[in-house]
Amino acid sequence: MTDLATVLAFQVRAVGLSTPVLEHRFAPPRRWRFDLSWPDAMIACEVDGATYAQGRHTRGQGVHNDCVKLSTAAVMGWRVLRFDKEMVEDGSAVALLKRVLA
Repeated sequence: MTDLATVLAFQVRAVGLSTPVLEHRFAPPRRWRFDLSWPDAMIACEVDGATYAQGRHTRGQGVHNDCVKLSTAAVMGWRVLRFDKEMVEDGSAVALLKRVLA
């Protein structure tokens, strides 16, 4: 789990939302995991760091892999919110989670 996901998990608890499952494996036998999830509600979030530094999520194969993973999650009925560093730091990520988990 990334440092940003850890920060978001702290923010979630600080605003009184239910505690998320961290690193939830959602499509065995695939090894895919959500950074934070609420399996009973089929809600998850992914936190992408290094979006401006050519991190894994911004390069060709990483984008492709994310497309496959998130599309598979959608077919399975998951609602996946995707956040970047700015959204975690400015509080908009936790604000969106408050809306969707309400």
